[in-house]
Amino acid sequence: MTHLDAHQIPASEQSRYATAEDVSKLLAGDPNHLYLLTFLLTANHEKAERCFVAGLDDWAEGNVVFQEWAGAWARRVIVRNAIRIIEPQRGQAHPTEGVSQPRDKSSVLEMQVQDVPFASILSLNDFERFVYVLSVLERFSDQECAVLLGISREEVRETRALAQKHVLDYERMVTRSTTDPSNAGMS
Repeated sequence: MTHLDAHQIPASEQSRYATAEDVSKLLAGDPNHLYLLTFLLTANHEKAERCFVAGLDDWAEGNVVFQEWAGAWARRVIVRNAIRIIEPQRGQAHPTEGVSQPRDKSSVLEMQVQDVPFASILSLNDFERFVYVLSVLERFSDQECAVLLGISREEVRETRALAQKHVLDYERMVTRSTTDPSNAGMS
């Protein structure tokens, strides 16, 4: 019995719906995009893996989706699972606020080498990172972000602007530290 049979979709209609094989092809075709999305949202490889696997489990439970929507559905499942796992909350302090040296020189350079170009995104607090990844990288509308995160569209816009400022500040700090090591960690 296939997922489609379980939902008693007439055979004439089944070709319009994504099968487990279609989803497998989607994941095999571009698993890196979905995993990268998961990693950028969770900022943790272990949590990203858990979130990604939970998305596959959601499919295995027999969800039915149109073939054309399979990619969007997979992204949405990843996002919802990441929100459930991380529980991003508005009002979190930025990781570098109130600290004169956000990271020591070796950490900045190590992160830069390991995670370029994502170190600046991973440096955001959970809430800013979710808004930034969803609205800037994944291009969800302000309305979609607001609904997913349980906030207003105005809060999405404000948080996105703040996150963009923090990303730019971080990138400037890294650039200064790599061009003049005596400036590492300076604000």
